[in-house]
Amino acid sequence: MMKKTPGFVLLACSALFGLSLASGARAADIAKLTESCANCHGKEGASTESEVPIIGGVSAEYLKLSLVSYSKKEWPCPETEIKAGDKKGTKTDMCKVAKELSDGDIKELAQYYAGKKFVRAKQKFDPALAKKGKDIHEANCEKCHSNGGSVAGDDAGILAGQWMPYLEETFKQYNSGKRPMTEKKMKPKMEKLDKAGFDALGNYYGSFQ
Repeated sequence: MMKKTPGFVLLACSALFGLSLASGARAADIAKLTESCANCHGKEGASTESEVPIIGGVSAEYLKLSLVSYSKKEWPCPETEIKAGDKKGTKTDMCKVAKELSDGDIKELAQYYAGKKFVRAKQKFDPALAKKGKDIHEANCEKCHSNGGSVAGDDAGILAGQWMPYLEETFKQYNSGKRPMTEKKMKPKMEKLDKAGFDALGNYYGSFQ
């Protein structure tokens, strides 16, 4: 058996210690990033604000797409009030937030929140409208948003259990053309829906609790 020299031991320990420091640094970085996100999106992305989307449990691919789209100002960025933290009460928007993130930050954040549980919003909904919304969903949306829009692996966001006011605003952005649709086949399906149709869809997704 080869005898380990002090130099070999020192080298091995240094390598291990260096790895530990790097892991600790990454953990500290992600903690700092998520602390800022939590001030609006809640702990681990489980938003309690009806106009702020739940992001915990959404796929990493969709989260990366969202942050990149905001950073490029390809999606609407309405000004919103920060809900908690030392900047509580001040205003910002997602384009400003995303613009300050590096590619590495975006990747880290997407992986972090994708690993969390999607906590469905507890909210009131109209059962009759939800039933109509289910029919609309199954006829128009199920192929891309499977199982009622509850599957993160579709990389299309999670609709089932998402906040209804947030969905309502997003539907308006899509329908007005302010928010580009990632799939061309989505456009004609959205265009044929009126306000009643969107309300029904929102109530259907809101019925998942």
